[in-house]
Amino acid sequence: MKPMRLHHVGIIMTTMDKAEAFMEQFGLEKDYMEYVEAYHAYCLFTKYTEKESPVELIIPTEGVLTQYRDGKGGLHHIAFEVDDVEKAKNEFEDKGLEMLEKTAVPGAGGIIVNFLRPRYGYGVLVEFVQSVK
Repeated sequence: MKPMRLHHVGIIMTTMDKAEAFMEQFGLEKDYMEYVEAYHAYCLFTKYTEKESPVELIIPTEGVLTQYRDGKGGLHHIAFEVDDVEKAKNEFEDKGLEMLEKTAVPGAGGIIVNFLRPRYGYGVLVEFVQSVK
């Protein structure tokens, strides 16, 4: 499995106001936002072009993501686009590596996702994204 491209970088913001201030400070524009039930969070994706990857601002409403970095938020993960998330999961598990989810879960914007646990990503939480639309 070889990633197709960097899909996005995920950043946890503690409030919507902080997410909006971040976008304003860096000249980013909102493309779309959806609530992802599996992670109890609003996922706001910024606009991008063919030469850019979007930034995902994650605004958790409850659960473990609200405590990320002692509740301060910050850089959370990188996401690679793949053709088949389940195939990627199987390839990593065949090597004895663990994914976060037993099976891919729906994400925002017509994608399904799964994460390689950070201990297998050399300290980096890596998400694999498959478009299903």
